[in-house]
Amino acid sequence: MQITSKLPEVGTTIFTTMSKMALDYKAINLGQGFPDFNTDEKLQALVSKAMADGFNQYPAMAGVPILREVIHQKVKNLYGRSYDIDTEITVTSGATQAIMAAVLASVGAGDEVLVLEPCYDCYLPAIRLAGAKAITVPMVSPTSKNPHFSIDWNRVQASITSHTRLLIINSPHNPTGAVLTESDLDALEQVVNDTQIMILSDEVYEHIIFDGVSHLSLSSRPTLAERAFVISSFGKTTHTTGWKIGYCCAPKNMTTELRKVHQFMVFTVPSVLQYGLAAYTADSSTYLALPAFYQRKRDHLATGLAQTRFKVLPSPGTFFMLADYSAISDSTESDFAIWLTQNHGVTVIPVSAFYESPTAPSSNHHIVRFCFAKKDTTLDQAIERLTKI
Repeated sequence: MQITSKLPEVGTTIFTTMSKMALDYKAINLGQGFPDFNTDEKLQALVSKAMADGFNQYPAMAGVPILREVIHQKVKNLYGRSYDIDTEITVTSGATQAIMAAVLASVGAGDEVLVLEPCYDCYLPAIRLAGAKAITVPMVSPTSKNPHFSIDWNRVQASITSHTRLLIINSPHNPTGAVLTESDLDALEQVVNDTQIMILSDEVYEHIIFDGVSHLSLSSRPTLAERAFVISSFGKTTHTTGWKIGYCCAPKNMTTELRKVHQFMVFTVPSVLQYGLAAYTADSSTYLALPAFYQRKRDHLATGLAQTRFKVLPSPGTFFMLADYSAISDSTESDFAIWLTQNHGVTVIPVSAFYESPTAPSSNHHIVRFCFAKKDTTLDQAIERLTKI
């Protein structure tokens, strides 16, 4: 039976490809972003209790009220904005579903969406499924003087047209680890001022940020929050990526449209997980302790990689680290990632996979992404193998 694909250019994702290759070659998988350690036993017990207490039927479409109240309090305490739990907070099936729902709700045929690249791989397909056009704006690549990926806001401003309807930003940024600064938010305010452009702010790594820096949420800026879908994830903060529980905070009029899409995508998300997360996340230490927890792992991997021929780039946030391999090979990033898995038993992700055109020379910087959300023993085994290259 013939079917006309809505995403003809989309094949198997690089994450699926590299994870399968890691299994095939018995490689240590530092590619895909998931912990290889378990979640807190307290959270496991709370979810089990919710199941035993009978919370096993359909919950409210927008999420159970007690979890939305916990989200409300967390955002208010951290960022100063008070979202209404009935009309402005929606619990979703992971952040990816929230992103898809927000895009489908806000743009359509004839609209343009600005996306900074490299970018998380669901952004561009979501835009295409909505019938809109993605306009990619390359971030400034690292140099010897500035080893961070950064945003050229003049380039962003120049990319805006009368058709621009949505701008997607991500901080802390996957895959680069870059973190937005106050000056970035100032520039963003200037860019969208006096326009009808909405913002999708992907903040799933909000609690994985290092070196004493505080996360700058768009929720903290009233002029930005009033036009923003602010999306986050419990999977990242509770080491439960497989549970797929996220949420979106947005003004009432935007939430109304997002929920129209949400209810016919998944309707709702597992009840017992929501009740468990509500009880667990009510204790703010469960997420406020994350920066120190992951900074130690970041530094552990960075110290190990310093003993290899890789050149480590700074990682201000996320549980990812970039490393330059140009002293090892002049292969493309994709070819290098495959070679590393097959010949040295360590799997990484090529940063070029996060570009619209992964094979283009402009997308290849001889940089790969490591995930350090792993046990110390896993990191040590990988480091041992990499020191032999």
